[in-house]
Amino acid sequence: MNASPPPASLSQLVDDHLLHTIGVEPRRATPVDLVQAVSHIARAELSERWVQNQEQERNGKARRVVYLSMEFLMGRTLCNALAALGLTQETATVLMQRAKSMEDIASLELDAALGNGGLGRLASCFLDSMATLGLPSFGYGIRYEYGMFAQHILNGCQMENPDSWLKDGTIWEFPRPHIAYPVRFGGWVTHENDVARWAPAGEVTAKAYDMVIPGHGTDKVSTLRLWKAVAPDLIDLRAFNLGDYGRAASTKNEYENISWVLYPNDSTPAGRELRLKQEYFFVSASIQDLIHRHLEEHPGLENLAEHVAIHLNDTHPAIAVAELMRILHDDRAMPWNKAWNLCKAVFSYTNHTLMPEALETWDVALMQSVLPRHMEIIFRINKEFLDYAARLRPNDKPFIQRLSLIDDSGERRVRMAHLSVVASHHINGVSALHSELLTTTVFADFAAIWPERFTNVTNGITPRRWLAQANHGLAELLDETLGQTWRLHLEELQRLHNHLADIDFVRRFMTVKRANKARLAQHIAHTTGIEVNPESMFDVHVKRIHEYKRQLLNVLHVVTRYQAILADPKADWVPRTVIFAGKAASSYQTAKSIIRLIHDIGTTINNDPRVGDRLKVVFVPNYGVSVAEIILPGADLSEQISTAGTEASGTGNMKLALNGALTIGTDDGANIEIRQNVGDENIFIFGLKTPEVRALRIAGYHPVDYYQQNPALKAVLDAIASGQFSPDEPDRYRGLVDTLVWQGDHYMLLADYASYVAMQTKVDEVYRQPELWVNKAIRNVAGMGMFSSDRAIEEYARRIWRVQPDLR
Repeated sequence: MNASPPPASLSQLVDDHLLHTIGVEPRRATPVDLVQAVSHIARAELSERWVQNQEQERNGKARRVVYLSMEFLMGRTLCNALAALGLTQETATVLMQRAKSMEDIASLELDAALGNGGLGRLASCFLDSMATLGLPSFGYGIRYEYGMFAQHILNGCQMENPDSWLKDGTIWEFPRPHIAYPVRFGGWVTHENDVARWAPAGEVTAKAYDMVIPGHGTDKVSTLRLWKAVAPDLIDLRAFNLGDYGRAASTKNEYENISWVLYPNDSTPAGRELRLKQEYFFVSASIQDLIHRHLEEHPGLENLAEHVAIHLNDTHPAIAVAELMRILHDDRAMPWNKAWNLCKAVFSYTNHTLMPEALETWDVALMQSVLPRHMEIIFRINKEFLDYAARLRPNDKPFIQRLSLIDDSGERRVRMAHLSVVASHHINGVSALHSELLTTTVFADFAAIWPERFTNVTNGITPRRWLAQANHGLAELLDETLGQTWRLHLEELQRLHNHLADIDFVRRFMTVKRANKARLAQHIAHTTGIEVNPESMFDVHVKRIHEYKRQLLNVLHVVTRYQAILADPKADWVPRTVIFAGKAASSYQTAKSIIRLIHDIGTTINNDPRVGDRLKVVFVPNYGVSVAEIILPGADLSEQISTAGTEASGTGNMKLALNGALTIGTDDGANIEIRQNVGDENIFIFGLKTPEVRALRIAGYHPVDYYQQNPALKAVLDAIASGQFSPDEPDRYRGLVDTLVWQGDHYMLLADYASYVAMQTKVDEVYRQPELWVNKAIRNVAGMGMFSSDRAIEEYARRIWRVQPDLR
């Protein structure tokens, strides 16, 4: 590794950048100037590493991993870069000499708005681990100008504003003006002598912007290449000069909006078309780019599979299958069968959902309009695959219908998950339960044909971001107790079991947690105006707002607790602060209604003098990586309460447990593996298990029976439905309650309610015993070694991608 400059040299480098790069006199530098100067120092070192890595890979004709993802939830870059470069302490010293703290300076950086939830954060953790393990790798995505949205709360309602993270530019990207590719849409296809010619109707240019992802403990880096959409002609100058300014900019807006916003509202035809164009835009540019790179190093494409492993992170990039086939067969004249065999040797696919309704599909008519040649290619892939399947099971029409890439049951739709499975040599789930259920539920028929293609790689998180960076106090304690190598070998946390009886270690562990809770309380007061007691239990439910995440079940318990406090105010109540955070998709009205309900209930409870500090409810706005870095270390209890069989894995559960929170959850996703690693007695598992959920559905689930037979549940639902928490609009939540009681309660909240409330009582009992609670918290941290993203990437590299780490 390059030696880090001593503090004096670093101080001089800061002054040099302030003077020559920023253009300010060092003594007059503002905090913004300082963060820019320090970032330029880190950027220069990363640039040098990137150039060296790329040269080594070219010379060695490396086999590269190409990771295609619609999201990369990066968070802030500065602190991670400084840690990877070994400059954290020196930089902190230099900043303190200028009366500034590292935390104050780092907080000025905006989060890169390139993702929303676990999918995007997983991709970012994986790039970190690919670099750390020395895997030659490229992540590909879209350079969203405005991200998904910045969430603001107005009168309890989610409001969406553009997340303008690029408004002042960003030091961390490297524009590549010489790397640009045409991406085409629409038009028609002609056929002559079995040769297809696509005549597109429109074209946009994809321009590359790179971000360097540093490895830790190594000089290796990964590359995140993001694509910006640029119209071929920025404006129609003739229309502009005639005063028709709207038409003058119409072409620019029509095409450049492709890279404006993550997940545009797809409740309208225009929104759905834009979403499809986004997916094809970044996939087409990425496939063209990897082929261009390959041909610079090799004479042809016949050996593409020997040097490239393309991984589909969920189904958003699935159109890459048809695009690679189009380029190989149409543009490069490779025979169809040879091209198809090459595709199957190149692609692998991670599935992230078990819910059939969440598996991405596209209207055939829309795809024929936007991507006519790709639709033809998909039809041919489907025909040949179904012919093969029919030979396996002659006359089994239902089998063929279930396998088909085209759903003909109503409006004809392309099943993108099916396309991903058919084209991939490996398909993996992201937890042991999820992977098992893939082969017995949504992909059971495919698994019957190709059992060898299905495997499991349990998700992981990077300890560099989610412990070393997010929880400085705990990281320092671990360094003193275990040494610093746990950052690269998280399994070393197991040695914490040797310190459970160490009174000084336990005391310091508790001190760290209290400090993190005080910091979180300050953030809550700053962002919501609500004062909370850091001595109360911090009960944290932070994730995307969605019915299957069951924030509403948590709400039912909150109201149950509230009513019980009012009924028996003199009881020995454990003070509890229930903390929610997360975004609802802009078109997801039920999720947005849940956010409003949380606020209405919080307003009632937080202002009821009969309750006091025994119960508080807060919603922290604009949840993202940097907010998570404050919330997770301060959590006592981690809510992971999805209906069993619906959560593929979860990574929030891992991050919270790694920071010393105890999990309350169903036996779902990675909760099962967490339980196995921390011990049954150190996790709070409740509710129906996956086979019981399935059996209840088959037998006939009647939520009204639970409502009528459980007085406490009835009282809670009646209070919400009658407007107790929304007196200005008594019927505001009647529809929400009706979906639970009378409209099927799809995610079985009422079936799990009694078990959940009973387990919350058990949580109180343990929390009343601080020594027992901290013992369990330490055991949770000690059991998290298996959940490192380094372990996950090592499994992908060895079993799926066939790429060897290079840690030179």
